[in-house]
Amino acid sequence: MASYVAPGIKDKFETLSTDLKNLILERNVELNNMQDLIRVLEQIVEEGETE
Repeated sequence: MASYVAPGIKDKFETLSTDLKNLILERNVELNNMQDLIRVLEQIVEEGETE
């Protein structure tokens, strides 16, 4: 499954750094709204804190 970014939040997604966008896309996630995007960002932060 490939990651999906809904058109409605694509502009927000594009403001992220390239590294962060790549991290999100590698997760094969479906981002339909801002809540989905925030949830994935929170997961990345949590994983970063446990490393």
